[in-house]
Amino acid sequence: MRIAEIFYSIQGEGSLLGVPSVFVRSSGCNLRCSGCDTPYTSWNPEGSEYSPGRIAAEVSGYGARHVVVTGGEPMLAPGIAELTVLLRECGLHITIETAGTVFAPVACNLMSISPKLANSTPDDPQWKERHERLRIQVPVLAQLMAAYDYQLKFVIQAAEDLKEAGSLIQTLHADRGRVILMPEGTEPTALRERGQWLAEICKREGYRYSPRLHVDLWGPRRGV
Repeated sequence: MRIAEIFYSIQGEGSLLGVPSVFVRSSGCNLRCSGCDTPYTSWNPEGSEYSPGRIAAEVSGYGARHVVVTGGEPMLAPGIAELTVLLRECGLHITIETAGTVFAPVACNLMSISPKLANSTPDDPQWKERHERLRIQVPVLAQLMAAYDYQLKFVIQAAEDLKEAGSLIQTLHADRGRVILMPEGTEPTALRERGQWLAEICKREGYRYSPRLHVDLWGPRRGV
């Protein structure tokens, strides 16, 4: 597996916000989001080859109880199923962070699904059509939601994004209590401004609101 980084931090998003976790970030993605906050795993993929056993051993060395397998798109990574089985054998709570375009039979305690809305489509002509075609795969999303305990996260940039998110939530018959809205951005000021009106929408619609705590604490840095 090509791994961009392994590091120990706190979960910055979603229902496990603030939980100390080891992050395993795979490199490689089938999408090219315009606002990708980890371009070193997608637009310009970096990393080194690790065996699943080596990854599990390194993760265990931190002594944490939670691990987050993220990317890039980790469900594409060769060896992802084997890795998650090894992590489970280590007694770890496993979160998978995915865009929900690919299914793999992984061991997982929380499937954290972040479907990419139209606001993610890049202008790059080489990737625009492919990204738009792949970013929403309703059968895959439904399969993941049926197979695992899940949360459904949407990155919201502007009010018009809510219509697309709402339509997908309805199509998937998603539990509103598992739907999480997050403001788009990589700077604390922009996140705070979007978060203020987004929190009001969550109150009105019964969704959950999530900040991006790692950005608030450390800014747009790697390894945090």
